[in-house]
Amino acid sequence: MKALRQILVMLVVFAAGLYLWIAYVPAARPLLERTGLLDLLGIEAVQEDTAAQGGGRPRGGAASVIAATVGEMVREDRISAIGDGRALRSVTVRSSAIGVITQLTIEAGSYVDQGAILVRLQDEEETIALEQARIELEDARAEEARIKQLQSSGATTAVRLRETELALRSAELAVRQAEFELSQRQIIAPISGWVGIINLQEGDRVNAQDVLMTITDRSEILIDFRVPERAVRSIAVGQTFAVAPLGFTDKQLQGEISAIDSVVDRASRTLLVQGRVSNDADLLRAGMAFAVELTFPGAPLLSIAPLAVQWSSEGPFVWIVREGKAAQMPIEIIQRNSAEVLVNAEGLAKGDQVITEGVQSLRDGAEVNVVADDQSASAEPIKAGAKP
Repeated sequence: MKALRQILVMLVVFAAGLYLWIAYVPAARPLLERTGLLDLLGIEAVQEDTAAQGGGRPRGGAASVIAATVGEMVREDRISAIGDGRALRSVTVRSSAIGVITQLTIEAGSYVDQGAILVRLQDEEETIALEQARIELEDARAEEARIKQLQSSGATTAVRLRETELALRSAELAVRQAEFELSQRQIIAPISGWVGIINLQEGDRVNAQDVLMTITDRSEILIDFRVPERAVRSIAVGQTFAVAPLGFTDKQLQGEISAIDSVVDRASRTLLVQGRVSNDADLLRAGMAFAVELTFPGAPLLSIAPLAVQWSSEGPFVWIVREGKAAQMPIEIIQRNSAEVLVNAEGLAKGDQVITEGVQSLRDGAEVNVVADDQSASAEPIKAGAKP
């Protein structure tokens, strides 16, 4: 008796499992139909009775379904990288002479224009030398004028005139030399930009080639980053990219590729790329790290709603509406996310209708009545990198 009770319990559990499998697994119905068990179990009659009571397809009528229109989208290849920022121009200012600082005209962190005087060195000796050279130049000019007058009257020789001309030329060069020596006592800004930290004070003595300060032109920031070698055929100078400083990722900026290296690194199989981003708001600094993202448009693919994708033992498929009837069509999933699925399918085209709801009672050739058109599939391009 106990064995009979166990057999009855096992039969009940098996029947319940079989019912759940048939009711909720779309692949079960075609399998049972091919083996002939569907008619043997009387499943069709049970479903029609249930539908007649308001739970699905009316007896002898078309199944009511919701369908979505197949769209077309461009799959974008996305490349992310981390880049190092540097200023558009940065110049280290050095002293060209030895001397004591008598005037420091700028402060650390201030902006200077090109040609502005940054530092003055003690220049009394050079000023005296320039005045002396000018006096000698005036004397040489007067001597040349006097010799020329004598030359016109024949009272002097051509050799003497030549000597005075050479003396005048030497005096002119002496003045230029003295002016140059005096100019070296002034340190001039070679570019316009921002001055860094200055470790100098008036009265400090500097030697030739001593570093005085750094001037940085950060009106634009150059970003060096690397991309995989697969991007070689797609990347180009002038292409725009999205960039965000790692220090404050909420700030989204747009940059432009300004240079591309000519050699792929053998060790990493990457290509060095240089981009530039405008720094009009002066928020960026040289040395910052940046998150860079480039996108490359790819080939167009068919886009369907995620709910339309069904699975069987043979792989994914969709139910497509053709002439008022449902047809099962296998698909190849290329890429998917929460909003849409990109697929390849022979025979599927843009504008076709795929069933998203009401697929439980469908089979090939079954008549369907589309009661609503689900427009859940987006028409915007999606980015590569989503998990298929």
